[in-house]
Amino acid sequence: MSTEYLQSTYAQINEVIAKLQSPVKDLPILLELLASPLGGLNILPPRFVKYNTYHLSQQAISLSKHLHPLQRVLLDSVLPAWEHVLDENDAYDLVLQYFAPDPFSYGQAAAKGIAPQAYSTILSSPLTTHSIRLLVHLSKSYPIDVLWSAVGPGRGSRSSNNALTWEDCVRNVCAVPSRVANALGSRAPIPEGLEYGTYFNNMSRRLHILLTSLSKNPSTDNLAAISYLLTKLVNIGVFPSSPPWSPSQPSFFNVILHSIRADLDSSSQLELYWPQTFGSVSSISSLQTITVSLLSHLSSIPDLNGSPETRALVKREAMLLNVVIGPLTEDSEITDSLTATALGRQWTVGHARILACLAAGCGTPATNTTGVELLLSRVVVVWTTPDHIKYSLLAGHRYFTAFFLILLSYLVPPSKGRPVHPAIAALSISPPFINSITTYISHLDASVRRCGMLVAEEVARACGKKLDFGDWNGDSDGKQWCRDIRELVKHRDSEADESLVKMEPRTSDADERNQFGTEKHPGLRKTPVESKPSVHKSKFTVVSSGYDSDDSLTGYISEPASSRSATPTPSELEEIEKDPTLRVGKINIQRPVYLVQLGEMVRPLGGVRSEEEQEEPRRIEIALEVGEELIRRKRAYGTELEENAINLAYGFLGLQDKYEIEGFDKKREAVLTALVACCPQKAAQSLVEEFFRNQYSTDQRFALLNSLIFGARELAGLPIPSSISDSKRIAFPTKQLPPAMHRKYVTAIDHNRTMNPVQHLLENITQGAIARTKDVAEEKIPEIIRERRLRLKQPPKVTEVARTAGLSRGLPSAQLQPKFTEVAAEHFICPLMNRFWLFLRDEQARETVTAHQSTLHRYKAAGTGLILSALVLSQFLRSLAILVHMARNAPEFLAIIAPDALELAITVGTRPLTEGQDSDDEKEEIGAMNGKSKEAAVLNSSLELAIVAIDGCLEVDDGRSLGLEHTALLLAAGEWAGEVLGHLEKGERVLGGGGVQEMKLRRAAAGLALKVDELSTRWRRSMIGL
Repeated sequence: MSTEYLQSTYAQINEVIAKLQSPVKDLPILLELLASPLGGLNILPPRFVKYNTYHLSQQAISLSKHLHPLQRVLLDSVLPAWEHVLDENDAYDLVLQYFAPDPFSYGQAAAKGIAPQAYSTILSSPLTTHSIRLLVHLSKSYPIDVLWSAVGPGRGSRSSNNALTWEDCVRNVCAVPSRVANALGSRAPIPEGLEYGTYFNNMSRRLHILLTSLSKNPSTDNLAAISYLLTKLVNIGVFPSSPPWSPSQPSFFNVILHSIRADLDSSSQLELYWPQTFGSVSSISSLQTITVSLLSHLSSIPDLNGSPETRALVKREAMLLNVVIGPLTEDSEITDSLTATALGRQWTVGHARILACLAAGCGTPATNTTGVELLLSRVVVVWTTPDHIKYSLLAGHRYFTAFFLILLSYLVPPSKGRPVHPAIAALSISPPFINSITTYISHLDASVRRCGMLVAEEVARACGKKLDFGDWNGDSDGKQWCRDIRELVKHRDSEADESLVKMEPRTSDADERNQFGTEKHPGLRKTPVESKPSVHKSKFTVVSSGYDSDDSLTGYISEPASSRSATPTPSELEEIEKDPTLRVGKINIQRPVYLVQLGEMVRPLGGVRSEEEQEEPRRIEIALEVGEELIRRKRAYGTELEENAINLAYGFLGLQDKYEIEGFDKKREAVLTALVACCPQKAAQSLVEEFFRNQYSTDQRFALLNSLIFGARELAGLPIPSSISDSKRIAFPTKQLPPAMHRKYVTAIDHNRTMNPVQHLLENITQGAIARTKDVAEEKIPEIIRERRLRLKQPPKVTEVARTAGLSRGLPSAQLQPKFTEVAAEHFICPLMNRFWLFLRDEQARETVTAHQSTLHRYKAAGTGLILSALVLSQFLRSLAILVHMARNAPEFLAIIAPDALELAITVGTRPLTEGQDSDDEKEEIGAMNGKSKEAAVLNSSLELAIVAIDGCLEVDDGRSLGLEHTALLLAAGEWAGEVLGHLEKGERVLGGGGVQEMKLRRAAAGLALKVDELSTRWRRSMIGL
C-alpha cells in the first residue's frame, strides 16, 4: 500500500488519540472515543456498541503502531481524570479492553497481542494506582499459560520473532511484584494478587498447567522457551533451598508437588516431559538450584523407621522423583546435578532412602543395578575421602554410611547361594576402600569408628565372608544406631506396597502449610509410623508405689558403661557462669552494625555496669578492630556519620590502654583519622577543642594531633601511612622479614619514622623549603651558574604519575567529601590557633593568681604532660606547621593563615609562656632570646613553623601580601632567626639541645634567615617607611 493510502487510513485513529490527549467535555464523548478503536478491532463489548460512532475499519488500526499510544494516553490522560466517573457508570470495562480483553473477545486474533503489550507499556513508566489496578486484573486474566498461547513459539504469523517476544514478556511478567512493591513502599498495602509470594505461587501453578498441556505435543522450541522461563524463576528465587516458612516466600515445588503426587498413576506423558524440561536448562548452577529445591521439598521421612507405611512413602517419593527428573543414567546432566546435590550437602537418612529407591527403579520388576552402581560409586568416593573421615561431623558420617549401606542392600542377592555382585567384589578389594577402613578404625571418636566398622562388616557379609568386630551391644557410642541401620537394610524400600500410602486430595495454597509452617506429609496416615520403640530412652522414671513420699522418686538413671559426667543443673550452670575464675575465654560480643552501637561500645551512656566489666576488654577490642572500616563505610549513607561523629571522637580519644590490647595506639589513631577524613566539619573541631582540656595524657594528645594531620592529608589527596588494618589486609607476606629478623635489622631512623611520623613529615617539608631557598641563592653566584650550564643533563623520558590517596584507597564517595582547602581554615588551622591563644591566656591568668603563694602551692602551666610542656608544645607546633603547608592553596592562606601562623611562631619562640621559663637556674643555661629560656625542641618547631608560613607565601604570590601588608612581622622573624643563629654560633647552650637537636636548630635558624632575606629582597623597594 502507498504512503498516501496509509496516511489517509490512519488519520481517523490518530484523530481519536489526539482527542483523548486533550480534555474531553463529557462522558458520552469519552465513551465514543474509547469504543471506536475497540470496534475496529472487533473486541468491543456488546453493551457499548451504541457508542461506536466512528465505525473504524480493521485496516484503519495497526496494533504495532497504535496500541502503545492508545494505552499510554489512557494511563497518562484518561484514567487520572475519569477513572472514578467510569466506575460510577460501570464503564471501566472499556478501559480494561485496551489492556486485558475479556474471554469473549479472546477468539479474535487482535486480542492475543494486547496483554503482552500492556505489560510492557505499564512497566515502561513509573507505576501509579491506576496502572497497579490494571496489573492486578492482568495477573488474574492473563497468567503465564494464557500469555504462552499468544506469544509462545510457533504462535502467530511471524513465529521467527516469537522467541524474542516471549523473552520480553517473561521479563515483564516477572518484574511486576518488585516494581509494585518499590512503587508503593510503606505508603499503601500491596494488592493481594501482586504480593511476592502469592504472585509467584500462582505463576507456578499456571506453569504446571502449561507443562501438562505441552507434554502432549513436545517440541524443541517449546523446551527452549520453557527453559528460559525456569532460569528466570531460579534467578528470582522461586526455587528456594528449603521449604518456605512464610506466605511471602514463593516456592515452585511447594505448590505443584501435591498435584504431581495426585497424578502419579496417570503421568505417562509427564514422566517423559518433565525430565526433558529440566534437562533443557542450560545453566548448571540453575539446574543444581532446581534439584536442591526439589529434594528439600520432598516429604519428611523418619530416618530409621522400617514400618510398611514408611517404606511405601519412600517408594512414593521415589516415584515422584522419577516423574520429575527421570531415572539415573550415566551421561545425563540432570543425573550429575542430582548426585552433586545429594553428595555435596548433608541431607537426612530419609533422603538417602528415597534416592536409593530411585536408583533401583522404584519398584520395577527387576532392580536397576546400573543406576545403583552409578550412585554407589559416587557415594563411595565421598565416604572414603580422608578429609571427610577426619573433619566431618557425626551427622555427616551417619548420612553417608546409611546411604552406602542402603545402596549396598540393593546389590546383595536376596537369597544365599547366588554369586556376589561384581560391583561389591570390586569394592571389597579396592585400595581406597581398604585404606578408608583403616582410617575409620583409627578415628578418635568411637561413634565414627563404628561407622567404618559397620560398613566393613556389611561389605564382607555381602561378599560371603565373615567379619565381626564385636561389642555391638549397649546404647553408647552409636551402637543403637548401628543396630537400627542393620535392621533397616534387611528389606528394600522399592519392594513396598505403595497402596498403603493414603494420598491427600488436592489442597489450596493456604492449606499447604500448617500453623507452624511445616509441610504436611501427604503419604502418612493418621496412625503413627513409629512401630518400634523410640531410640532414646527416658532419662528418669517414676516408681509406682503405695507409699507417698518424696523419697519414692528415683532420679537420673546412671549408665554403668557411660564415660560422660552427670549433667549439671540450671542452678549449677548459673554459678559456673558467674565464677570469674572459669571465664578465661573470649566473650562473644556482637560486632556493631550502626555507628550508634559503635559509640555505645566505647562510651556507654550510663557508664560501665558491674555485670559488664568482664565484657569491657573484648568490647573495646572489637570496637578498635571494626571502627575504621565501619566509619568509612558509613560515609555516604545519609546523616548517620554526622550525627555520631562527635560522640565517636570523644569516645575513642578518651580510651586508655588498660587491658594491653595489641596494636591499641595504631587502631585508635586509625579510627580518629577516619573520623577526621570522613566528617571533618564535625570531628576536626571537636578534637581541637578536646586537645586543650587538661584531662588527657600526652599519648592521647599525640594520637589526636596525628589523626588531624593524616585526616587532612587524606582530604588533600596526599599519601598517608597505612593503618594497621589496611597493612595486614593487603600487604604481601614477603614484604617484611620475620618478626625477630625485622627487629634485628630495623634502624633507629626507621624506628623514629614509625613512632613519630609527624616529625618525619615536617623534616621533609622544611628541607624542601630550605632547598628551594638554596637554589634561589645559587642563581646569584656566577661560578655556580656557569657550572650548571656546562653540565649535561638528560631529562627523564618517562615520568611516573603518582596516584592520589583517594584513588589508591578506592573510596566509593570520594566525590562527596570536601577538599582540605575548603575546610582548612574554618575547621583545622584557625580553631587550633584561636584555642591556643585562649588557653595560653587562661593558663597565664591562673599562674598570676597563685604567684603570691609559696613555691609549693604555685600553679605551673608547663608541668610534665601538660600542653605547655616542651614535649607536647613542640608536637603541637609541628602539627600546625604541616597543616599550614597543606593549606597553602586555600583562599584564606595569604590573608589569615600565614600571618597568624607566623605571629604564633614568633611569639612562642621569643616570649616566655609561663613563669617557670624565667627561673634563675634556667637563665644560666642559655644566653639567647634576651635571657628567656626555651627548650630546643620548642624553639626548633617554632622556627620550622615560620619557615613553612613564609615559604607558602613565596610559592603562592612571591611573598607580596606578607611582605607589604605584614612587613613588621616579617622583619621580626628575620631578626629573631639572626639572633638565635648568632647565639648558637657563639657556642651558647640551649636547654635540651646538643647533638642532632642542635644541628636541626642551626639549620632551622639559618633557613628562616634565608627565607626572610629572599622575600624582603624581592619587595624591599615597596616596603615604605621601613
